[in-house]
Amino acid sequence: MADMVPFAKMNGLGNQILVVDMRGRPDAVTPAAAIALAADQRTAFDQIMAIHDPRVHNTDNYIDILNSDGSKAQACGNGTRCVVQALSAETGRKAFTFQTVAGILNARENDDESITVDMGKPEFHWEKIPLGEEFRDTRMIELQVGPIDAPVLHSPSAVSMGNPHVVFWVDDDVWSYDLDRFGPLLENHPIFPERANISIARVRTRTELDLRTWERGAGLTQACGSAACAAAVSAARTRRTERQVTVNVPGGPLLIDWSEETNRVTMTGPAEWEFSGTLDPQTGAWLPDAKNGTPERESVS
Repeated sequence: MADMVPFAKMNGLGNQILVVDMRGRPDAVTPAAAIALAADQRTAFDQIMAIHDPRVHNTDNYIDILNSDGSKAQACGNGTRCVVQALSAETGRKAFTFQTVAGILNARENDDESITVDMGKPEFHWEKIPLGEEFRDTRMIELQVGPIDAPVLHSPSAVSMGNPHVVFWVDDDVWSYDLDRFGPLLENHPIFPERANISIARVRTRTELDLRTWERGAGLTQACGSAACAAAVSAARTRRTERQVTVNVPGGPLLIDWSEETNRVTMTGPAEWEFSGTLDPQTGAWLPDAKNGTPERESVS
């Protein structure tokens, strides 16, 4: 435990995040460390956001993202908000540009301390999502849950927001479906070669919808930012809503805006600091900081 790095336990609308400071180091947080940290109730998380030195010009940092099962994630909007809050507290800056596997993300902390993340452009082509078979129109693909003559869920929209998503549209309360039962089955369905995030969405008005998500590699989550973006884009694409909507996830509301001019999706919401400590990125062994209390703002390092 001699080679420890700082981390902050945070959350974005209940989406549990570990922000790990790997700057100045050539190594990475290992899958074994992620699994060990996820197994500890005190550090249990949905995603790890590991901050690395920049790898390309005109970016501030490279962000490596891990799920609680140790697998890699391409994008995490709620986690990105947590990174912005942590770095803003440390540096006093408000705007950042990050490189991720999903591409370049721009993000900023607003005057009201909410955080806006540019989540990039949605991808609708079946090979880019990706899907395991061709669908000419991914607004509605052939996939269902339940008996073939009376499915419980069917015909979801498919989209990539840097990671694969499908959104099932329902008329009933999103809490009335056993997402914890069929979520893992659909996540690993053969039609998804890279697995997928599985969501259930209910449109309330032209500017508001409710959403629950089984997150690939993490399970049921209080909030999945990329899923909120995927649902908002899919709702607008299928003419269910306008292009700017409030998406109510179990942890609270996110404001999603799909720009008609740029085709880019922005997400605005909060981030919350919980506590800080140090950890071994190889094993996941960790220690809390003695300074932990209830600070209003706290740095990642």
